[in-house]
Amino acid sequence: MQRNIDSSTMVTIEKVIDETPTVRTLVFSDDFLSKVLPGQFAMVWIPGVNELPMSIMISQEKGKAAFTVRKHGLASTALYSVKSGDQIGVRGPYGNSFTIRQGRLLLVGGGTGLVPLMRLATFLKKTDDVTILMGAKTKQEVFFEGLANKLLEQNPHKVIVVTEDGTYGESGLVTDIMQRLLKESKFDAVYTCGPEKMMHKVVQLASENKIYAEASIERMMKCGMGLCGSCCFGDVLACKDGTVFDSRYLLTNKEFGYTHRSKSGMLENY
Repeated sequence: MQRNIDSSTMVTIEKVIDETPTVRTLVFSDDFLSKVLPGQFAMVWIPGVNELPMSIMISQEKGKAAFTVRKHGLASTALYSVKSGDQIGVRGPYGNSFTIRQGRLLLVGGGTGLVPLMRLATFLKKTDDVTILMGAKTKQEVFFEGLANKLLEQNPHKVIVVTEDGTYGESGLVTDIMQRLLKESKFDAVYTCGPEKMMHKVVQLASENKIYAEASIERMMKCGMGLCGSCCFGDVLACKDGTVFDSRYLLTNKEFGYTHRSKSGMLENY
């Protein structure tokens, strides 16, 4: 029977993985969501609390999917707090996906923005030369480093961790390291997901170096289907027209990197 992506399907959490003191990955059986394209998302219902959009994390177990969530707001904290055996509702997938190019590729992620990039890594050809820049504030907040190396073990690759306080890996911002890499190597495409200020700089750098780039952006999403308009992003809807946009469009969107909308729909500065 075909699944209705606009109706919630209840799934049972089977495993909870602590990635950092504030980030967890929740694993569940769902053959349908296990096969989504990199960049697509699901709407996740926490019974009695709320529904929120989540990128769909890979699982290395067949037929399973996952969500990686940071403890932050009311809904994300409730999702972070679920335990093995608890049920949540999922609907989707929604949105478009990254355009997969070949050659020398640079993936730049910050925090849970690494989730769609991990899925993207599983779609790349083994001949692709892949560099992943992973940003975090401090050593305690670094996650997915081992997973990234494992996913790319058959590729020519580098996984470079960057911490803002210099407690692990390179010191500074991922965009600082990206600038250095662009002087050393020529890349065929850049993919990014994470804090919007970071993505804005990544896209600018790629454009200045005439490199194709895509970013997965985040906005307030209440329906995921393009009905409520909450995720208005300039002249498009993030959920329906994105969440992935290329640099040519992003650099013409006056909101990208500068403003976002509150829950009431008002524009606020970053």
